[in-house]
Amino acid sequence: MNVPVSGVAFADLVREHQSMVYSLSLHILRDPPAAEELAQEVFLQLHRNVSGLKSDAHVVHWLRKVTCHRAIDRIRRAKSHPEISFDSAPEPAVPCYQSDPMLSERIRKLVASLPADLRTAVVLRYQEELEPAEIAETLGQPVRKVKANLHKGLALLRDKAKRFLGEVEP
Repeated sequence: MNVPVSGVAFADLVREHQSMVYSLSLHILRDPPAAEELAQEVFLQLHRNVSGLKSDAHVVHWLRKVTCHRAIDRIRRAKSHPEISFDSAPEPAVPCYQSDPMLSERIRKLVASLPADLRTAVVLRYQEELEPAEIAETLGQPVRKVKANLHKGLALLRDKAKRFLGEVEP
């Protein structure tokens, strides 16, 4: 299956994948304007490289990989990147928990507070529903490092959630 390269077909390709690219960017960068800018850069790069992509699955894999790598590169370049507070954590592009908005907001804030490498692994695993091997391939890391980052990220989330619950209970 060849990926379409006409202007109209490319616009359809962008519409189909823009929420995934923006959401990944937003969860990793935690800055909506930076996430929008990064998503635009990723799609410009896709436009230049679309002829080399062989299938829809290849496009999705390529978009995830480029988005994650570019986001991590931005974080590395921004040495003076200030940590944001829980109150200013960005909202996801697509709400993940419809039933309890207060719980979903707290979970988003807890995930946003994770270090970038742990946050990236957790977002790819639980938002994008990738297996550790797929995350490793996307990030160009060994599977054991991905599993370690998932383990550390979930442990930190549990610890932060316990502290939060301890603050709420009388």
